[in-house]
Amino acid sequence: MTRHGVRRVLPLILGWEELPRSVSVHGAPHGERVREPVPGVLLETEEGWLLLDTGFNAALLRDPELRRRYYPSPSYQPELPGPGEPLPAALAAVGVALEEITAVAVSHLHADHAGGLKHFAGRVPVHIQRAELEFGLSGRPEVERETIFRVDFDDPRIDWRLGDGDQEIVPGVTAVLSAGHTPGHQSFVVDLADGGGYVFTCDAADLTENIDEERPAGTSIGVPPEATLAPIRHLKRLAADKGYELVPGHDPVVWPELIRRLTDGQGHRHRGRTVPPTPRR
Repeated sequence: MTRHGVRRVLPLILGWEELPRSVSVHGAPHGERVREPVPGVLLETEEGWLLLDTGFNAALLRDPELRRRYYPSPSYQPELPGPGEPLPAALAAVGVALEEITAVAVSHLHADHAGGLKHFAGRVPVHIQRAELEFGLSGRPEVERETIFRVDFDDPRIDWRLGDGDQEIVPGVTAVLSAGHTPGHQSFVVDLADGGGYVFTCDAADLTENIDEERPAGTSIGVPPEATLAPIRHLKRLAADKGYELVPGHDPVVWPELIRRLTDGQGHRHRGRTVPPTPRR
């Protein structure tokens, strides 16, 4: 009997951001900084290629006036990986065209996750938690202060598929509500067709220390930092119960290593094998 699940997992780096470590870890010492990858995940499913998260809107970074408007703080420095559009370039590097994407899911609406939605407006369904989209479109002044930019996602052509809690969005991929970092943040459980799988925490846990040491997320909306520990513990239990690898959302050691293990460095994908978990620091 054939097991339903994801055939291939291709982690992507869609940019970088240099920022205080306290943005990721509540209570991190003042002055400590970290350079974190901006992630995406490409999944080959029974229904086609599903993309998890979309990176930055490059136009807001490349145009000097727009950059001053949207990224005025000198303490947060986003970086694009090259001269072109980050998402199409990252997809091309693993041999997948933008037009081959059949569905998208975004963990949340922060600019480093939702900025590439412009590529999919009017083309494919986009999965998101209802609470997240409602907050993003609420018009409340704190939305943009939280680095959620309406220009990235307020497009009537986007075919939103709204979730209200945990749900399987395609065979082998389950969105798990992990709110706290944002009001409708979701993480993803990926079941591999050949056995095994992954739990991608996204920004419920940016770094390995958020998971291993159960350190609260550095930023949260509408809840105290301590409230972000419940989603972290829930995701840890899910991964432990299933025996899956738990992948933090922005870890600068884990993401390059995950890419190295799941690709051969030449843009070719390893087929049909389960890789061992990353040793934790």
